[in-house]
Amino acid sequence: MSQHKSHEPPETKMMLAVCVDTPGGPESMLLKTVPRPQPKEGQVLIRVHATALNRADTLQRKGLYPAPPGESEILGLEAAGTVATVGPGVKGCWKQGDQVMALLAGGGYAEYAVVPEELLMVIPPQLTLSQAAAIPEAWLTAFQLLHFVAHVKEGEIVVVHAGASGVGTAAVQLIRLAGAIPIVTAGSSEKLQMAETLGAASGFNYKQEDFSEKVHNFTAGRGADIILDCIGGSNWERNIGCLATDGRWVLYGCMGGKTVNGDILGKLLSKRGQLLCSLLRSRSLQYKADLVKAFSEKALPHFSDANTSPCLLRPVIDRTFSLEQIAEAHIHMEANHNIGKIVINVVKPR
Repeated sequence: MSQHKSHEPPETKMMLAVCVDTPGGPESMLLKTVPRPQPKEGQVLIRVHATALNRADTLQRKGLYPAPPGESEILGLEAAGTVATVGPGVKGCWKQGDQVMALLAGGGYAEYAVVPEELLMVIPPQLTLSQAAAIPEAWLTAFQLLHFVAHVKEGEIVVVHAGASGVGTAAVQLIRLAGAIPIVTAGSSEKLQMAETLGAASGFNYKQEDFSEKVHNFTAGRGADIILDCIGGSNWERNIGCLATDGRWVLYGCMGGKTVNGDILGKLLSKRGQLLCSLLRSRSLQYKADLVKAFSEKALPHFSDANTSPCLLRPVIDRTFSLEQIAEAHIHMEANHNIGKIVINVVKPR
């Protein structure tokens, strides 16, 4: 698409986007021509080069996780690309052509997306646009869970469920950066090997062994100080079983069900454990802005060349698809085979 200025009225500018007219399976997503969004006060319009998949996208596609009021109903919670237009009232030094990545409340599965300037981040020069697209949602989620919710401390033991997922692979690296010790659970030896390559001290296959017992043994009976849990219901008893006294169990998803039967409160009380629940998409703009600022200061500089950074961070990409292959990408995610992020190239790589 051309970047030259157009004299046509803004409302006639169009773009391709993935739309869900009727909630359902991957086949319910349709690539359609829709009006291009226009930046409002304090917003920036991004020409999207790449976006990435998140579990929330599959839930929204099914009609189970609607966009927050006033936000785009187009799927996609992150994007990387170039600044196309700077809206009125933008205070930063953003200019047309800047390479940026952004956390979105929706709208990433499209050629253009608008975002408040506070949620923009500069792409580290060593990363491609496809790599950058794998950062915002997963890495900001992991950073939030560790630092804003659990308040991780140096030397603490942190169990990460789904350790080979986008959030999981980010969390392992951020735990190491914080001076803490990551342990992961995953469903295959290949996923466990990847997590250990990224810095996991140990990993357990939840399909073949009792991770609660394994964590108990690894910590010499002390248990985990923090558990990052996107599974929920099916894991609760084993989570409490391996939680340290005064530990923090951070719930940010319910892939294993929302229903719990049993003495969860009594067992949690006996450990003096904290159950902390967190979602990112529904947070206020100020919260997200504070999160982006903290991440940009404390973590983003470490996405650099290994020769210049003592603690290299890197996004893990499983596979890339084109925007036309969005249904295949969702099928791949729901099969739970991916290690790291699934990236969608909106602009075809040259």
